[in-house]
Amino acid sequence: MNKQRNRFVAALLLSASAVLAGTASAATLNDIFAVAEELNTQARQSQSKIDALTEETRQLLAEYKTVLKEIQGLRVYNRQLEKQIASQESEMEQLSASIDEVTVIERQITPLMLRMIDGLEQFVSLDLPFLNSERANRLETLREMMDRADVAVSEKLSQILRAYQIENEYGRTISAYPDTINVAGTDRKVDVLQVGRISLMYQTPDGEETGRYNPDSRQWEQVDDLYKTPVQNGIRMARQQMSYDLLILPVSGPENAQ
Repeated sequence: MNKQRNRFVAALLLSASAVLAGTASAATLNDIFAVAEELNTQARQSQSKIDALTEETRQLLAEYKTVLKEIQGLRVYNRQLEKQIASQESEMEQLSASIDEVTVIERQITPLMLRMIDGLEQFVSLDLPFLNSERANRLETLREMMDRADVAVSEKLSQILRAYQIENEYGRTISAYPDTINVAGTDRKVDVLQVGRISLMYQTPDGEETGRYNPDSRQWEQVDDLYKTPVQNGIRMARQQMSYDLLILPVSGPENAQ
């Protein structure tokens, strides 16, 4: 009886030992799994940090290469600017010398322009008396322009040369315009016909009187009715009322040489 009881107790002890051993083993595995999971989590976090650092490094490298290209471009640009600055400095020196020369030329050309205006005025006074108001106003405008400081010397010279050109063109043109002239001491309203500088005629609006300017006597004088129709036609030609045609007009002959 005692032997059986001892065997039962031994079996019970063995069973209890096995249960305790199994419980301890399960606890150890759970700890191992927990540690492994924590290690995996840390590994994933570390890999994320590594990936982030790698991407940041890649971006920094790309920015570094971009900056290097910009620096290289700026160096090339700076070299080009240095060449341009040197060229501009050279041009500035040339301009400075040119300005000095212009100042000298301006001092010399101003008296010349004044003499040109005087000469033009004298020419007009000795010329046939056509378009008197227009030509006088042009001369007055030139003299006023010479006193203006806001007009460049080049523009003044250009205007004077233009006035000479206009006077030159009068010798190749035909024109007609209304005017008041003095004929034998009497003022008359007439139509004046200017044919270059070879003939200056007039005719009253009713066509009853025709005359010419005599450059020898420097007077207006009446002419024969022979010239009535030619002068009338010439006025119409100048006003583009009829086609150009041959005109028979009185012309002063050359003076005899002494």
